[in-house]
Amino acid sequence: MTATTAIGIDIGGTGIKGAVVDLSTGELLSDRVKLATPKGGRPQDIVETTRALLATVSQGVGDLPVGVCFPAVVKDGHTMSAANVSSKWIGLAAEALFEKGLNLPIHFVNDADAAGYAEAQFGAAKGVAGVVLLTTLGTGIGSALLNDGVLVPNTELGHLEIDGHDYETRAAYSAKEREKLSWDKWAARLQKYYSTLELLFSPDLFIVGGGVSKHHENFLPLLNLKTRIIPAVHRNNAGILGAAALAARFPS
Repeated sequence: MTATTAIGIDIGGTGIKGAVVDLSTGELLSDRVKLATPKGGRPQDIVETTRALLATVSQGVGDLPVGVCFPAVVKDGHTMSAANVSSKWIGLAAEALFEKGLNLPIHFVNDADAAGYAEAQFGAAKGVAGVVLLTTLGTGIGSALLNDGVLVPNTELGHLEIDGHDYETRAAYSAKEREKLSWDKWAARLQKYYSTLELLFSPDLFIVGGGVSKHHENFLPLLNLKTRIIPAVHRNNAGILGAAALAARFPS
């Protein structure tokens, strides 16, 4: 029998957050707990902080499936890259490390993939047929590719090379802040990025997530695309929701 509630934990470069999720509605059944990511982002430090967060979130709820999402390519439970955390994660058997540190089985997944899955289950991609591309605009650009609601993992489309640049260094929200770009100038870079994705994938829908999506009216209307582009519904909670939903769907 599939669980109806689960715990989702979203690990990022600056914060680790988690909550209990109602898997029928996508609503949070507990307060969203957030702790700072330990400086340096080293594996053991992050596991310890995650354990402290889980102890708070799981109080009084019994044994629930636990999903953890993380800013890395995840293959067979190993982290094959590291975004805004220690390079010690690269090639690490991370799922086994968390399971040992938390003393329970978990489902471990890339953070953008978790966000995409959340939008397919509870948000802007729910019931959408065809190819949906979710991108998260933040420190970098995360991506999730869905076809008829089925996730194709580890796309890492923020790292497309455009005009000789790893394009997340030009078009992520951090680039707007770092270079003090106006919405118009940033949108010109996003135009080039999304036009390239359009050319490569011919998607049926773009969904834009990340914290900046709450300001979508300042930049999405400036883009001229053939594909409909809309803000994500769950924004900063999407990783928590997706990790929880995947943990229930694929119990360890």
